[in-house]
Order: sequence, then structure tokens, then C-alpha cells
Amino acid sequence: MATPSLPIASRLAANAARLPSDRLRPLEVAFWLAWVAAFFLFPSYRLLGSQILITGLFAVSLDLILGYAGIVSLGHAAFFGVGAYTAGLLAVHGWHEPISGLFAAAIVAAIVGYLVSFLVVRGGDLTRLMVTLGIGLMLWEAANKAAFITGGVDGLSGVTIAPIFGLWTFDLAGRTAFVYALVVVFVVFMVMRRLVHSPFGLSLRGIQQGGRRMPAIGAPVARRLRAIFTVAAAVAGTAGALLAQTTQFVGIDSLGFQRSADLLIMLVLGGTGRLYGGLVGAIVFMLAQDYLSGIDPVYWQFWIGFLLVVVVLFAHGGILGGLQALRTRFLRR
Repeated sequence: MATPSLPIASRLAANAARLPSDRLRPLEVAFWLAWVAAFFLFPSYRLLGSQILITGLFAVSLDLILGYAGIVSLGHAAFFGVGAYTAGLLAVHGWHEPISGLFAAAIVAAIVGYLVSFLVVRGGDLTRLMVTLGIGLMLWEAANKAAFITGGVDGLSGVTIAPIFGLWTFDLAGRTAFVYALVVVFVVFMVMRRLVHSPFGLSLRGIQQGGRRMPAIGAPVARRLRAIFTVAAAVAGTAGALLAQTTQFVGIDSLGFQRSADLLIMLVLGGTGRLYGGLVGAIVFMLAQDYLSGIDPVYWQFWIGFLLVVVVLFAHGGILGGLQALRTRFLRR
């Protein structure tokens, strides 16, 4: 038993040596301070900024399973939609307090994710793709059929959110939405950052690199994969609840395949297995979408596709991977 575990054990040790410490690095501090500066410098873009933050958190949730555990998914929007509908339905039926709505959405999405995880961890990549895609399509059609509850294709309206702590009301300018989204995304992101830098996160990297050998060193592969899938579902549900609360509307597209596909594009653009890649990919994708659709409302997707091809071909590991490669090359010189 000891012999086959040596290669994977040595790789885990190497990964441990490369993992950054839990302390925030200067670039990370600058990244979050830039969001604070954006609140004051670009007041007309606060609504867009809150959408980018929420989508970035959603992308981070996918990175937890794709970039760290190697679980591919085409239906991750299912958990985003579950969280959005949970928060929205609570608000419609009289529970208007936002913080508890976030927790409720995360719990419900985690339960759904835990149940789905038993199907996901059983097969290989193609099986996981089909299972997650099938679950997403089933939930979308269920929401469409239950129009008397969800509003169907017309969406769930009448979502009223109370002021945060009774002090800050959601306004049309997006001031409260931006600050609220930034605080929630920062807190959840820091928790996820701590998770992936923990021994549990290191074991996920080991599973991704050599899942068949991990049981030889006593790591329960299926249990770890189910755990991270559940956590990712909870984070996606939190992002969905944030969207429902800040827009006070839940559309059926929150469960749609297109949202899952866009999420994969963002993650590829930013870089998988980096956490910040999801946030960077969301920033680039949504700013490019906003700018290009303003120039050409019909053919803007051409340029998104062109950008994706360029990044995949010339920046291994996405934008962050390409920047890291350039930094390494510069230091060697």
C-alpha cells in the first residue's frame, strides 16, 4: 500500500509548499480596495458593479468543483436558481429580512447539491456533464410548469426586501446593492479562500491530480467530492439569493443552460483553480458584454468568442495564468 502512494504524496507535498499563506497579499488587498474606489469613482456603474460581484461569486462556486476537484458541470445554474427562488419566494410570502434570506437560500441549495452529489461522483467527466445538464434542465422545466408558484417564464415579481439591519434601503441607483454585494462576496470569498488553503483543499488537489491513488493514503475520495460539491452549491445559492434581493426579481433564466455556459466562459477567461480567476473572468466578460453590446447589439458575441479563442490559445491558465507566466519570465530575465 505504501509504494503506490509515494508519487501522489510527493506531489501533495510540492503543492503544499507552493500554496500561499492565509494572509492577504498586497495584490489581493489592492484588488478589494479597487472595488471600494469604484463605488466612489463610477457612481453610474454601481448596478453593473453589483451584478459583476454576484456573477463573480457564482463563478467562484464553479471553480471550487472544477478548478480544485476536477468536477465538470453544465448545470451549475441549477443551484444559483434554487437560491434565487428560495430568497424570492420567502420575500413574496412575507419574509423580507435579507440576511436570513441569504442563509436560507444557501441551506436549501446545499441540500439540493448534496442530493445531486451522489449522482455526480459516481461517473467520469462525460457522465458528470450529462447528469448536471440533466438536473439543470429538469429544474428549469419544473419551474416553468409550476408557474403558479414561480411565475414561469414571466418571472417571480413582488419580491420586496426590507432595509438591511433596518437602516439601508435598496435604491434604484444601486448604492445599497453594491455595498451589500461587496460585503457578502468578500466574506464568502475569504471563507472559500481559507477552505482551499486548508488540508481539505489540498486533498482536493490531490484527487484532481491522482484520484485513483488517493485512497492509498487514506483519503475518502467520494466523501470529499460530495462535500465540496455541497459547499459549491451553497455558494451558488448565495449568489442567486443576492441577485434576487438586489434586483427584487427572479427570472426563470436563473436556472437556464445559458447561464451555466456563460459561467464556464468566465472561468476559462479568468483561469481555473485560482479562485480569483472567477472574479477576474466575470469582470472581463461582463464589461466586454456591456461595451460590445452597446457598439453592436446583434453581433457582439463574435468578439466574446474571439477573446475566448485568443485567451485559450495564448494564455495557458486563463488571464491570471498568462499574467503569472509573464511575471515568471520577467523574473528569470
